[in-house]
Amino acid sequence: MTALREAVPLLPSQKAQAAEALGRAFLADPAYTALFPDDLERAQALPRLFDSVGYSLVYGQVHTTPEVEGAACWLAPGNTDVTLWRILRTGLGLYRAVGRFNPSARRQFLAIMDHLDEVRKRLAPGPHWYLWALGVEPDRQGQGIGSRLTQPVLNRADIDGVPCYLETQTEGNGGFYQK
Repeated sequence: MTALREAVPLLPSQKAQAAEALGRAFLADPAYTALFPDDLERAQALPRLFDSVGYSLVYGQVHTTPEVEGAACWLAPGNTDVTLWRILRTGLGLYRAVGRFNPSARRQFLAIMDHLDEVRKRLAPGPHWYLWALGVEPDRQGQGIGSRLTQPVLNRADIDGVPCYLETQTEGNGGFYQK
């Protein structure tokens, strides 16, 4: 078992490395498997999608390990709404990635994102931290890295008295997030 590492802020120069790690972390995720049934298409689409880690660098915080074994991408209170202006300001990475999806996957993805945004706004109407993405390299999962990656923002949220919000499409993740 690997020694637990402290979370460190992701450097802008590590953005592509974090996107690749997140892509591998979500490769077997049921939601993305349904969206992209073809393994090769999914393996190509996910790192492009998670290149949007740059959005969290600007509008929140991103933590990783020194070896970039995963990433926790948070949106800060007051910045939890993903807007066109903010996407433009961060280089259109999210729009470019979604634009490269096949038409069916694009429609489904956008519908899912709209639904999740409506649910978030209903369940977390006030200021909150939004855990937009959390993923750890598959061969590093179960070693406490995900918990370490979330800790800096969870600590800050506790100090500030601000709630945190996340959603997961994987039933087994509920126990992890309840901790």
